Amino acid sequence: MGINSTEVSYGFGQLGSGFVADTGAFTPPTGKVIIGIQFVADSAFTTLTADATNADDVAFTGTATQVAQNGANADAITSSITFPAGMTVFGRWTAATLSSGSVIYYFGK
Repeated sequence: MGINSTEVSYGFGQLGSGFVADTGAFTPPTGKVIIGIQFVADSAFTTLTADATNADDVAFTGTATQVAQNGANADAITSSITFPAGMTVFGRWTAATLSSGSVIYYFGK
């Protein structure tokens, strides 16, 4: 018998996903954030906006100014950083724009 856990659903992307293969700005559905990014092709970002709404106890990183919870020496992700195909990263982001590549975004709350 399985357990229907919202904690698992919220934490591991069972709330949906979206495939993006262009350089248009992407925002997740209302009430959700991007919690995982799977790289289908080598990819880079011009924008990766960290979700700082729950910054009391969780660290996030992105292309803009870093939140304090990233620590004293966290670096922003620049467009010169290429993530390889097959890699998956986890975090919380409210928007993203690719400069190249293609990805699958996974959503959570």
